[in-house]
Amino acid sequence: MTMSLLQVKNLVVEFPGRRGTLRALDDISFEIAPGEILGVVGESGAGKSLTGAAIIGLLEPPGRVASGQILLEGQRIDNLGPEPMRRIRGRRIGAIFQDPLTSLNPLYTIGRQLTETIQTHLPVTPREARARAISLLDDTGIPAAAQRIDHYPHQFSGGMRQRVVIALALAAEPKLIVADEPTTALDVSIQAQIITLLKNICKERGAAVMLITHDMGVIAETCDRVAVLYAGRVAEIGPVREVIHQPAHPYTAGLMAAIPDITVDRDRLYQIDGTMPRLNAIPPGCAFNPRCPKTFDRCKIERPDLLPAGATRAACWLHEAHAGATA
Repeated sequence: MTMSLLQVKNLVVEFPGRRGTLRALDDISFEIAPGEILGVVGESGAGKSLTGAAIIGLLEPPGRVASGQILLEGQRIDNLGPEPMRRIRGRRIGAIFQDPLTSLNPLYTIGRQLTETIQTHLPVTPREARARAISLLDDTGIPAAAQRIDHYPHQFSGGMRQRVVIALALAAEPKLIVADEPTTALDVSIQAQIITLLKNICKERGAAVMLITHDMGVIAETCDRVAVLYAGRVAEIGPVREVIHQPAHPYTAGLMAAIPDITVDRDRLYQIDGTMPRLNAIPPGCAFNPRCPKTFDRCKIERPDLLPAGATRAACWLHEAHAGATA
């Protein structure tokens, strides 16, 4: 059995404040295998980006990992200091963010930013670093890379800038890439190109990706498995095909039903009534119970763990009988 590249075990992230401590991630667990693309999906405020930030060690103070563990290739990384974590970030974990302009320094050429990253993490000469940077830009589909390397970020279009950021994330050949909504700021045709690029690069380089997104279409097209987050908890996790076509959690089923279907003529689009609870008002039991069409008494008292639900695992009491039968 191959060892997981990344293991997140019972992760709890808290934000202490004057009026008490808010728990933003509550007991999140998942694994990513080498070369796998795991999608992380959910509404705004579900904790997707926060999970990514915790993994790459970029939690905004006063946010902190209160308990649980994050292991990269068996090594615990959540308790490392800033300097050891800086050596891991970039070298073993790459990051791609939503807006490429915030990831690139407008005062430096693309070449300077790439070569600086390469030389920080790899034992190469400036000339080798520059050759490697040109090769990376080439691999990510930037035409005339040898000339464009001396251009500044503002001289690139949005799609091209995102390609540069992907090249930057890959510069030191990381094993894991945390991609936080890498296609949200791009139009649909460019989105497809960036997604194809990410898939191909992972296949060629054997890198794993944690892909954070709102877009189920991107998840369906790209990922091997998907984790559905709700109110800082994993509602369901499993292979993409099963989660999309046979969702086991009522929340996942609601998300799927909310995607418009061009083959069905509807007067009104489906929506999940209500909103995600605020962190200071998460209900007891299952956090989804006030909005759930299948709720019963136990849902309002006891919080369910992830239970086997066919090909996936879902945090829903509806599957307890099934779990008991297979135990």
